[in-house]
This record gives sequence, structure tokens and C-alpha cells, in this order.
Amino acid sequence: MTFASILVCGLIGFLVSWGMIPVILAVCRRAGGGERDKCFHQTHKVSIPRFGGVALAAGFGAVTLAAAYFSDEGVSREVLTVVLGSLTMFGLGLLDDLNPIGARMKLLGQIVIAVTVALGGTGIESVTNPLTGVAHDLGPWSVVATVLWLVALTNLINIIDGIDGLAGGISLMLMVLLVHASLGFASFPLLVAVGMIGALVGFLYFNFPPARIYMGDGGAYFLGFLIGGLTLISSQKGTVAAALVAPVFALALPIIDVTLAILRRGMKGLPVFRPDRRHIHHRLVDFGFSHRRTVLTLYVFSTLFLLMAFGVFWSQGRLVPLFLGLSFLVVIYIVHSFGMASSKYSLRTFWGDMQAMRRESRYTMVLAQWLELEAERCQSPEELWDNFVFIARKLDLAEVRLVVRDSQLVWRAPGADDAPEALERKHHEFHGSAITGIEVAARRDAMSPKLFEMKSELAAEAWFKAATRWRTANGAEIALAPDHKRLVAAKRTAVGVPA
Repeated sequence: MTFASILVCGLIGFLVSWGMIPVILAVCRRAGGGERDKCFHQTHKVSIPRFGGVALAAGFGAVTLAAAYFSDEGVSREVLTVVLGSLTMFGLGLLDDLNPIGARMKLLGQIVIAVTVALGGTGIESVTNPLTGVAHDLGPWSVVATVLWLVALTNLINIIDGIDGLAGGISLMLMVLLVHASLGFASFPLLVAVGMIGALVGFLYFNFPPARIYMGDGGAYFLGFLIGGLTLISSQKGTVAAALVAPVFALALPIIDVTLAILRRGMKGLPVFRPDRRHIHHRLVDFGFSHRRTVLTLYVFSTLFLLMAFGVFWSQGRLVPLFLGLSFLVVIYIVHSFGMASSKYSLRTFWGDMQAMRRESRYTMVLAQWLELEAERCQSPEELWDNFVFIARKLDLAEVRLVVRDSQLVWRAPGADDAPEALERKHHEFHGSAITGIEVAARRDAMSPKLFEMKSELAAEAWFKAATRWRTANGAEIALAPDHKRLVAAKRTAVGVPA
């Protein structure tokens, strides 16, 4: 392996990825957009293809062949299982991009792929305490630890893929870390990591805000699994010391985000894996940041954690306690700077509010599920709207404004228009249909701000899902009648909005 071979692998990755994306975009345009059905939590307004992972996987394939040619040690069975496992994981994600297969089936597929790789000889055989240097053999738990590591890395990258350029940028930083981890002992992982740096640079040219293409689940699963696999290969034959501790610091941002999401949903009584618009990048956008400024801000935090990861390598793990303390301070800063926790809470008040929130969220979700099931029974959009108004009354909402193109359909509870300044309002945008948004309002003295936030989001999501199910079942669009007082069905045009 020479500097020239390293440069060649980087160029191959860049040229294949950068060159394929225009082809993918052209194919998607001819095929009608290349994007699957919208979901409530997507925030982009225009149709953007989500097949950027195809370019990344193609770049990886070309880089792998070049790395096998230039590598000093050749391709071992362990390396081959990671290569094939990464491509298989890409196939699983691509299948979901083409036709959603459900969270349980995806998780089962991820576990099967990870188990196959673990049984193929790539795994965490022992864990080294970075403070004492003592290695602890995992024995039969090696496969379990390996599967947890690979599945966790796969999903962490996918979770942060919620805003243009974020997942690609963090993956790029992790590839830089892997290059450093492979220096001096493993040429194949080093060449592959350099090649993927080139592929990610080519992808980010089209993915940085405003994005022209997304990596999709295929790209996110592929990158997460590849990063996890290359980390195992670079970890001195399965001994987890600095080589595996360092990526944990580099991934601190998504780990913090996921942890906060799990705590947030658990305390509200919501399903732990339920998506929402309360991730760190969503908070920054709500805070007034543009998408580009949000990504750059998160790059700064990620770079800070990446420097900590390099520090773990350079100190052979001895500085882990110091970096854990710094990470804790960053978490506190993020939580309090962007309003993720109240600054004044007694334990008794917190427990009471949490129990009340959990009761209300369960009740609201039952109503939302009923509305979605009832949608297929409704004979007209107006009947569906009447059912939603019934839910709005049950949730003690004071006003609902449904935005249909440039007009609005408004429902108000009795007395709600007497003091409009006493109302708390929340607007939710929709994309992909004639209904472009919904605004929900409640009296400020009727419920706490956090309870209203939860109810407004669940109510808006309930309408979005019910309206989508009605449109699918009836093959028609929902539109506003000329008198602006009721909803009617309208024929769809080629772009899926009323004629």
C-alpha cells in the first residue's frame, strides 16, 4: 500500500458516487419522482428522491475492488463478511425505500444480517477496561455483543438522517476516525475508509442543504453497518479498547439525541419508537435556524466529539473519564439551551405532571387510532372532518384551522372567539397534497403548554393519517368547497392535487 493507492481509492469513491447521482436523479424524474409516500414527520416541501444510497453502495463496490487489489494482507473471511453484510443491509434499506416493510421486519432483518456477520468470524471477543487495561473475555456473549453493536450503529445513522447533510457529514467524520484507527496495521479497512470519504464527499455535494437527493434507509443502513463492521475489523482482532470506545464519543450527538427521544416519549406515555419532530435538529429549526445553519451547528458539536474520539486514541483510553465529563456538560448545555427540560421542577410536581401526561397521551392515541380506522368508512371528506371535530371537542381544543391551498376551513368551540388572545396556537405543515397544514388552538388556562404541545401534534398527525387513508381508499383528493364551509372530494391530476 502506497500513498498513490490511497489517493486512487479516494478518487474512485468520489467519482463513482458523484457521477452516479445525476443518473439516479434523471431516472427518478422519468419514473415520477422516486419518493415513497409522504409521512407526517417529513419536513421537506418538494419531492426529493431518496435513492442516494445507491450511489454510495456503488462507490463502495468499486472501492472494495480497488482496496482488494492494493491491500497488503488481502481479503480475509472476516473482511468479506463485513463487505457482504454491508451490501445486504443496503438491500434491506433499499427495499424499505421502495415499499415500506414495517419496523419489526426491518429490525428482524438487521438482526439476521448482524448474526451472520458475527458467526462469520467478525466480532467482539473481549472487552478491555480503558482505565485498568484488563481484558474480559466475553465467551458465548461475543455474538450478542457484536449483534447489539452492529444493529445499534445501523440505526443511529438512520435516526440522525432527518435533515439535509447531517447523516452524511457525521458519517464522513467517522470515516476519518476509521482511517486513523487503521493506520499502521490494517491496509484494507484504511483504503475502504478513504474510498468512502471520497464517496461521501461526492454525495454531500448533492445532499447539503438544499438537498437534491437523500440517502434513504438504504444509504443510512449501509453506512451505519459498514462503520460498525470496519470498527470491529480495526479493533485489534476483537479486543475492544480505544478502537471501539472512540467511535462511541464520535457518535455522541446521535446517542444523546436517541437517549433524549426515548426519555421524552417514555415520560409522555408514547411508544418509544414513535417518530416525532422533537429531535435536536428539529429543535434548532424551531429555534429559528435555517436548515443550513442547523447542519453547520451540529457539525460543530460533532467535530467537538470527534476531537474527543481522537483523544481517546492518543491517550489509549486514559482520558475517557475526562471526556465523559465534558460530554455530560455538552448534554446539559443542549438540554437547557433549546428548551428540552424545565428549569424549575420539584420531584413531586414532575411525577404528577408525568402521570397526567401519560394518561392524556394514551387517551389521545386511542382517539387518533379510531379516526384513522374510521376514515375508510367515511363516505365523504365532510364526514371525515365531522369525526375530527368530534375528537377536537374530546381533547378540549378551542379552534382548528385546516389550510387548503390559499383558503381555510375553521372550526371553533363555543366561546372560543370571545378572547382569541387567550389561545395557545400550534401550526403543523403538510406536504404532498392540497391540504398544506393545520393549526390547532387551545385556551391557555385549559392545559399546560407541554400538554397542549403533545395534544396538538397527535391531533395533527391523526388528521394527516386519516386523510391519507381516505384519499388512498377513494382515489380522490380532499378539497374545499366554493363556499369555504365544507370539504368535498375532487379528482386528482397527474401531480396528485385537485383539478
